[in-house]
Amino acid sequence: MKNTPPTRRHFVKSTVFGVLTVSTTAAACNKNLQTPSAAGSEKNEGTNGLFYRYPALDDESVSAVVGAAHSNLDKVKSLVNNRPELANAAWDWGFGDWESAIGAAAHMGRKDIAEFLLSHGARPDHFTFVMLGDLAAVKAMIEARPGLQKVPGPHGIPLLQHAKHRLWHKTITAAETVQVNQMIAYLESLGDANETAKNLEMAEAEKEMYLGEYRYGEKAEEVFEVKLNGRKMLSIGKKGDFGRSLNRVGDAIFSPSGAPSVQISFVIKDGKAVALTVHEPDPLVTAKRV
Repeated sequence: MKNTPPTRRHFVKSTVFGVLTVSTTAAACNKNLQTPSAAGSEKNEGTNGLFYRYPALDDESVSAVVGAAHSNLDKVKSLVNNRPELANAAWDWGFGDWESAIGAAAHMGRKDIAEFLLSHGARPDHFTFVMLGDLAAVKAMIEARPGLQKVPGPHGIPLLQHAKHRLWHKTITAAETVQVNQMIAYLESLGDANETAKNLEMAEAEKEMYLGEYRYGEKAEEVFEVKLNGRKMLSIGKKGDFGRSLNRVGDAIFSPSGAPSVQISFVIKDGKAVALTVHEPDPLVTAKRV
């Protein structure tokens, strides 16, 4: 790394929320965030047209392979065959919700994608072995590290769900189904392999008060959008992007999925949210409803 004074671009962190212009408190941290869709725009801003963090792999390729590893084997193959190092790519979807390519395949139950990544040097973990139904490996890992079963995966998805999600796929064989069900029975017997983040109940009508757009900067793209996702949960993200699910942890206080140390507090007036503040854990960004 060159020994030159840091610029704003050097503080960019690859996440889903866009470059944040921050308050005085946040300026000390200078945690800027960038979307996968915008990451490619940084690619040619370094010396000689190289990615600004070269020789690090560019954000566009990393985000693409992790995103594809959820469901698109053909795209994963095209990316990894061209650059095998991408088999170990990891992406921060927002607030430190890190996910590797093989982690994405594991929680989606995509054995085919996981095995392809493994064949190109991906590093398996207990989430991988659970999804693959390798009961002996999982037992050995948990016996060696008691409590490992309680560690959540990407997006806060618990270990047990990685086994259950394998059963989603119609291509699973009868023998594999037996293996997965044995894995499920073992994890259920532990009693704590399915723990999820705290999420206080909310009435559907109550969620309505938070929905909308919240501006945190002067640029057109510097807007958070709070909306309902496919599971009817509140989510937050840069406008137009896939946001992080929000778990309610207190009165008008939420925590994004996969980032339990982060809290987003809302100011409510006359039954409607008018502003939000992101705490990571100190107050970092305040945004006002548009």
